[in-house]
Amino acid sequence: MDIKMLTVYFVIGGVIVSAATYFGSQSKSLLAAFIAFLPTISVVTLCSIYFANGTEAAVSYAKSMLILLPPWVLYVVAVIFLLPRIGLAGSLIVGIAAYLGIAFLIMRLT
Repeated sequence: MDIKMLTVYFVIGGVIVSAATYFGSQSKSLLAAFIAFLPTISVVTLCSIYFANGTEAAVSYAKSMLILLPPWVLYVVAVIFLLPRIGLAGSLIVGIAAYLGIAFLIMRLT
């Protein structure tokens, strides 16, 4: 792994998080979500996997992203439902725990 590329990944991730946070704090939640969901990280990851291991590995990674989409949706729904009821920390803990539990179950079964 090229250490220069790790720096590029770090900067890309930081820019995305910063931009999403900025617009989210400006009550522009749809724009913040749009920025956060831009497929930049997955594009960089897919390219890295492709150049390291080829087409099969990249396709396998893309399929795995789809397989793990339901646990991620569960995480988001848990945060939406629980945030007004138990606050930020509690909703994130429950949402992440739900994600991890379902994701590990799916990974074990596949």
